[in-house]
Amino acid sequence: MKPDSLFPETMARTIRAVGTAEFIQEVLYLMRTACLFQGAFVNRLSLNERPEHVYDNVRQERRSVVIDRWLDRAWLLDPFVVSFIGGSNEPVMVLRDVAPDRFSNSDYYRIYYKSLRLRDELSVFVNLPNGTLFFSLAPADENKRFTRRDVEKLIELHPIVAALCEQHFHRSPSAGQIDRGGNVNFVSLIEKVCPDLTQREVEVVQSLLRGHSTQSAALLLDVSPATIKVHRKNIYRKLGISSQSALFSMFLQTVND
Repeated sequence: MKPDSLFPETMARTIRAVGTAEFIQEVLYLMRTACLFQGAFVNRLSLNERPEHVYDNVRQERRSVVIDRWLDRAWLLDPFVVSFIGGSNEPVMVLRDVAPDRFSNSDYYRIYYKSLRLRDELSVFVNLPNGTLFFSLAPADENKRFTRRDVEKLIELHPIVAALCEQHFHRSPSAGQIDRGGNVNFVSLIEKVCPDLTQREVEVVQSLLRGHSTQSAALLLDVSPATIKVHRKNIYRKLGISSQSALFSMFLQTVND
């Protein structure tokens, strides 16, 4: 990576911030020397546990939708988190690397992307001894997408970012932690919504809510599209609903239960 004129000063400031409350903001400034972005939402991920909020710069009036609802349940539908849970995430990824084929038509996309007028998202994962940091970054220009060059430059910077984060969280292991409120997974959540669903029907619900089309869900679950349609019909009947939007609303209504 060929550093720009701001890199040495930004790097020095980030090193000095290790172990302090300003560290995450400083490491974000450092990452901006490689790629321009505006919004930032940082969490610590662990398998089968709720994400731990570390940092965000979301406006106060948007927190209930963007932050609180995501932390409560909607993270289970986040394509980057899904890739992490499945062990298929790379250190730096953009939305098109992980989004299912019908993701742009999903209710999750409508609430968490269209409502914020976002067209793209970039993620940076940093492995730590007690979890994985997940940096969710939004473009500086809401009408633009991240480029492969953005990804390449952040990949080049990633070893430095990872080393700094390792040092910071080693010195401040509890930095940014919140009460996880116990373990949670998609299966237990859907069973709470409707205990009458079979294991296969739960898997179908999971794939549909995450933005897979009937064909994509069929490939994912190794069944025919016709079988997925039958499962979906039975799911709607058991839940007393008639649309995928109603299914998504039912999923979110479990947040405060």
